[in-house]
Parts: sequence; structure tokens; C-alpha cells
Amino acid sequence: MKRHALNWALTGSVVCFCLSLFAAIPAASAADTVTLTYSNFFPPTHVQSQLSESWCREVEKRTEGRVKVQYYAAQTLTKAKQTYDSVIDGIADIGTSALAYTRGRFPVMSAIDLPFGYPSGTAATAVANDVYAKFTPKEFADTKVLYFHAHGPGMLHTRDKAVRTQADLAGLKIRSTGTSAEVVKALGGTPVPMPMPESYQSLQKGVVDGSMYPVEANKGWKLGEVTRYATYAYSAGYTTTFFVVMNKAKWDAIDPADQKIIEDVSQEWAGMHGEAWDMSDREGMRFFLQQGNTIFGLDAAESEKWAAAVAPLMDAYAADLDKKSLDGKAVVETIRESLKKQQ
Repeated sequence: MKRHALNWALTGSVVCFCLSLFAAIPAASAADTVTLTYSNFFPPTHVQSQLSESWCREVEKRTEGRVKVQYYAAQTLTKAKQTYDSVIDGIADIGTSALAYTRGRFPVMSAIDLPFGYPSGTAATAVANDVYAKFTPKEFADTKVLYFHAHGPGMLHTRDKAVRTQADLAGLKIRSTGTSAEVVKALGGTPVPMPMPESYQSLQKGVVDGSMYPVEANKGWKLGEVTRYATYAYSAGYTTTFFVVMNKAKWDAIDPADQKIIEDVSQEWAGMHGEAWDMSDREGMRFFLQQGNTIFGLDAAESEKWAAAVAPLMDAYAADLDKKSLDGKAVVETIRESLKKQQ
């Protein structure tokens, strides 16, 4: 009788032990799961937003669910201008925005936006990531940088007057902001600061004579409906660089093996973003021509004139970096060397 009692006691202990062991397993798994929030200002229908969301799903897939990402598009979590600070403060764990939205805050990386004569978004994206890899500037020290991407060359589009030469720009009011405004001024036009959402109506009503923007905006923002001419001056092509960063504390909470997975996915997605910008440019060009509009290129001599007109912008920027105890010459030379590799 005692033997049976002992057997039952032992059996009960084993069962209790097993049950407690199995009960502990889900709790441990839940504790190991990291859930992140991702803020993006692009609307959900934009290809750049769709790529960002697919990055989230790929991270979840490759980490086998250990890292989950809740995605918020169209500024529903944070506004574009506040995204970087929001990531630092933990309001968003991951964020995408443009360097140009906080001018002066990212002096080294913002040099990429200058008119170095970018031929494509793929090239501009590669340059951006090359520059960060070489300098790892302190301006991003308070976040974990995942990657950068950049759009194709910004081009001049006009409403009523075709611009075939630099001289044709004289007296024209061109909607432009940030770097593009500096380009317009250097070429002899009159920059008119204006956010992109106001561009369509201003062009339609003749408030401005033209606008400087990447070709994809002809379709994406329907600007091909209210402009008639485009001047493809690749020698003065500027870009806009976008960052993807993560809150440092959240990054540190992720297992090193999963951190490596996220870095691998990010490296792949950077190139995909650049390719997507180029695809959008091709669609924008097609849309522009379908409206019956005209595109002008520049001959070699005229192209050199445009390049010479904007060259002082790079020199002045390098000098400004030097004043901040940053090696402006090295930054500019690195951008040019990286760009050569892409051509």
C-alpha cells in the first residue's frame, strides 16, 4: 500500500513538474519577442511606403517572429519633421524621413543632396550609404542607422516657356525648396519656396512658372498635368536623401543574431529603394509624355555650363563644413568618387 502511495506521489510530482515546464515555455517565448513601431511619412499607396512595409514583414519572417513590426504610414504616428526626434524619444522605434526636413541638423550627410549630377536613384542611394559607411558622422550617433536611400535627379519642369539653355531661366519663378532652391538660384532663376502639396494648384494658376522636382512626381503628384516642358539637365542633378533609423534602446534589446538579420535585410532593401525610385521616374516620364508634353536634353557644351553654374554650391558647402571642424573637402571628394563608381 505504501509502495502504491509512493508511486502515485512520484507520478504526481513528475506530472506537476512537466506541466510547470511546459507552462513556462510560452512565457519565455513571449518575453523574447520584441515588438517595434515604424513611422513613415509616405502615403501607403506610394511605392516607397510599400517597400518599407515589406521590410517589416521580411524582418518578421527571417527572425521567425522574434521581432515584430507595427507599421504606420502617412504620418499617422509622427510628423515627418519630428520623426528623428520621435525615434530618439521612443515615440516611434523606427522612423523614415528626409534629411532636408531638418536642414542643418545633418551637415555631413546632407552634402549628398547637392547637385553632383546624379544619373539615377540607384546611384544616389549607393552614394548615400557609401558616405555614411566611411564617415559614420556623429550627427546620427543618438540612433541606430539601418540604411539610407535617395531619389533620382531633380529636373526642371516649366509651364509655358521651354528652357533649352541656362539663359532661358532668367526671370522665371520656379517652385523649389532647400537644395533645389539653391540650384535654381545658381542657374539664374528665381526660387519660390513652396511645399509639394501646393505645387499643382500654383502651377495650374500660373503663380509660378515652373518647378524643380524628380521625374516621378509627374505621375505621383500629377504635376505632368500642369507643366508642358521638362529640361533634363543631368549635369546639375540633385537628390533628396532619406534615412531609416532605430531607437538605440530598442536596438540593444534585440538578440545579436536577430540584429545581424535586420542589418542584412536593410542592406538588401536600400538597393531596392533606389531601384524603386528609378522605376517611378520611368513611370513619371511616361505619364508626362502621355499628356503631350515635351522633354529637352542639353548638348555637351550647355551641359557643362549648367555644371559650372552649380559647382560653387559644393565648394561653399565644403567650406561651411570646415568651419564646423568637419572635413568638407573629404566629404565632397568621397561623394564624387562614389558617384564615379556608379556610372
